[in-house]
Amino acid sequence: MRALVLTGPRKAEVREVAAPVAAAGQVVVDVERVGICGTDVELFTGEMSYLHTGASSYPLRPGHEWSGVVTAVGAGVDSAWLGRRVTGDTMIGCGHCQRCRNGRHHVCPDRHELGIRDGLPGALAERLAVPATSLHALPDTVDATLGALVEPGGNALRSVHGADLAPGERLLVLGTGTIGLLVALFARAHGADVHLMGRDDTQLRLARSLGFVGTWTRDTLPRLPWDAVVDASNAAALPGLALDLVEPARRIVCIGLAGMPSTVDTRDIVLKEVTVVGILGASAGLPGTIDAYADGSVDPRPLVAYTVGLDDVADALDGIRPDGVGPGPKIHVDPRR
Repeated sequence: MRALVLTGPRKAEVREVAAPVAAAGQVVVDVERVGICGTDVELFTGEMSYLHTGASSYPLRPGHEWSGVVTAVGAGVDSAWLGRRVTGDTMIGCGHCQRCRNGRHHVCPDRHELGIRDGLPGALAERLAVPATSLHALPDTVDATLGALVEPGGNALRSVHGADLAPGERLLVLGTGTIGLLVALFARAHGADVHLMGRDDTQLRLARSLGFVGTWTRDTLPRLPWDAVVDASNAAALPGLALDLVEPARRIVCIGLAGMPSTVDTRDIVLKEVTVVGILGASAGLPGTIDAYADGSVDPRPLVAYTVGLDDVADALDGIRPDGVGPGPKIHVDPRR
């Protein structure tokens, strides 16, 4: 089968590789759609921290936002999965340690991260082998595009839960990329008064087209009481800004990662009695995301700018954007093209 392989920093090629076989406890999925995210870009450029800690190494097959159809099952797997449209959890724990037993498999010390950490090749391929325990079935109302948006949506939904807002309370989202916009969509569906801060008006156009009125730059941001702030940016200075802006005794949620350490004065955290929540992975948010997409309360499809085949992924990872594509921040891949 064909698969995208990263062979070194800024080196990517489509190769013919052995098709996966479903081992015991696994299924094989024919991949229909894959999303490219910032993690994939960092793996391509060589900036991803796992490449420097040894958790990831080249050659590497990326892709962790995906949907497809189960075409084979291994020993011990219910044959009812055959023919089912599915997506899957990126975080795959060992299943035996205390963290896994307590429902925290996404921070298992021996976890796999599909297409990110070494151990399980990712979804930027025609077929994918994954543990059946990581699967989530997709209803008919969740098409391939929506299915490949479940994983980032799960991260966003967990961020909204982390913000702990009641309906009508005010949320500020820092960042207007895929995760920031998804956080805004889920928070609005939960009844929050949602505002977004972007770098400039160009960045904010898509948010406005999605019906968000409270869209600001740093210079225009009003001094309102923010009941929660979600940092969905990659700017090292914004966690400190979030702490300055959030109401005392409320919450900051950090889901964005900067390329360098952020500096926050913990005295301000204590004196304002602020709770800071970190979000790693979508696991607990996947079922709720599928439900929201299925019932139409959240529609993230405008976030997808265009869809390419495997041969064009390297250009997409390198930031080359064709003329005439949509305004969304997300790029999808159809490996069958």
